[in-house]
Amino acid sequence: MDFKRYRTETVQDALRQARGDLGRDAMILGIRNVRAAGMRGLFGARAVEVTASAGRTPVSGSRQSVASPAISASARQGREAAELAARLEAGGVDMALAVELARRHIASAPGRGRSMEALAKSLAEALAPLAATDENYALVEMFVGPPGAGKTTTIAKIAAQERARGGQAPALVSADGFRVGAVEQLRLYADILGTPFTAARTPAEVAQAVSAQSRPILLDTAGRSPSDQASRELFHTMARRRGVRTHLVVAASSGREGLRLAFEHFAEARPTRVVITKLDEAGSIAPLLALLKERGLPVSYLGTGQRVPEHLDVASGAALAGWVTGESAVATELAA
Repeated sequence: MDFKRYRTETVQDALRQARGDLGRDAMILGIRNVRAAGMRGLFGARAVEVTASAGRTPVSGSRQSVASPAISASARQGREAAELAARLEAGGVDMALAVELARRHIASAPGRGRSMEALAKSLAEALAPLAATDENYALVEMFVGPPGAGKTTTIAKIAAQERARGGQAPALVSADGFRVGAVEQLRLYADILGTPFTAARTPAEVAQAVSAQSRPILLDTAGRSPSDQASRELFHTMARRRGVRTHLVVAASSGREGLRLAFEHFAEARPTRVVITKLDEAGSIAPLLALLKERGLPVSYLGTGQRVPEHLDVASGAALAGWVTGESAVATELAA
């Protein structure tokens, strides 16, 4: 059997070359990440190397070589994994992660149809480690992030959902003294839900408001640069308290680069969770997966629209998978 190797930037490009050279029945026998050729490789650039064959055995005289069933099955699975990886990459998943997810899916479902349901189940299992598993509120749930990411709306949704379940809505505290509208918006939600609300203008007032409450607190912060003196003082004040859990709120529509910048800019706040909002605008969480996995901060909530309290999901492997396959985006559009 003749083999050929293709080294390109994406799995899709490699598949295209292989099928152009070897025909549409080309079998993908292996995929691996390698250093790019030339100067790009010296500076850390990566490429993908795909090994493929023509998908048929050579004939010599009257004798025909026959591949063993095990080899044929392995080759077929390799081709299926490569094709799935290409589809995932086309959907925005990072190349290396797409290959990993595709291999896991093919290995977990031998001999059965590659249905959307099977794929969703495999993705849910693979993405489950990216979702937070917290069942109870911390004493203080603090929300930080860039302006316009949806911190105030996310807090309102969490409190409203808790009240809708018949529980006691958490107290709301606004430390956003720079936007009067945000303070009044949160005050209005507190009035509707019948839960305590405090507008704190300084870190000392925030600390006082936290100490005065016996129920869990959702703390809204200003969407200002963490280098701002007031923001730094607040972060340092809360870092010294026990029972504070910090969520970094980022809009999915800001993309991978927006998420990376948010991680860098708000590192001083020491977030331990991530909230992804505005998925209805982005349509997919796929471009963010590799960076989320790299940073190791689990996702706590997924904001899927503006409606309070409906458009907020607790993160799970299944929820993340739905926003990779597109099923959740379609469901959101139909419900709009």
